[in-house]
Amino acid sequence: MQTCTTPFPVSIVGAGPGDPELLTLKAARRIAAADIIFYDALANPGLLDMAPAGCKKVEVGKRGGQDSTPQIRIHEHLIRSAQQGLKVVRLKGGDPFLFGRGGEECLALRAAHIDYEIIPGISSGMAAAAYAGVPLTHRHRSQSVIFLT
Repeated sequence: MQTCTTPFPVSIVGAGPGDPELLTLKAARRIAAADIIFYDALANPGLLDMAPAGCKKVEVGKRGGQDSTPQIRIHEHLIRSAQQGLKVVRLKGGDPFLFGRGGEECLALRAAHIDYEIIPGISSGMAAAAYAGVPLTHRHRSQSVIFLT
């Protein structure tokens, strides 16, 4: 995967598990400077309030059993917007690389010669355990964790 040294044209941002206060500062800065945000259904809608006036917000999320944007269309939206010179944020629930199709989006951007960056987010799989006070790993009890879908 490639990562650009400048913040744009495309930032693939992990929105975290839903609590806006768990968003990283870097993610907040990218949202606040975006020209267009393509967001998932699982991203907290309050995060869109951080976007500047005039920022276009496009829902491209997926929900089981409901109409959703095909992944290839999301790739096309990201590429086309970046080619138009827009500052693009792809806002994904949780972390982009944990069940989030972020890897597929990176490959599509790379194939189109579009620079991108990844801004990790806290996965709900980790956050739920942490909020409940349950360590996923513990030196004396559990040395590994597995996420399955």
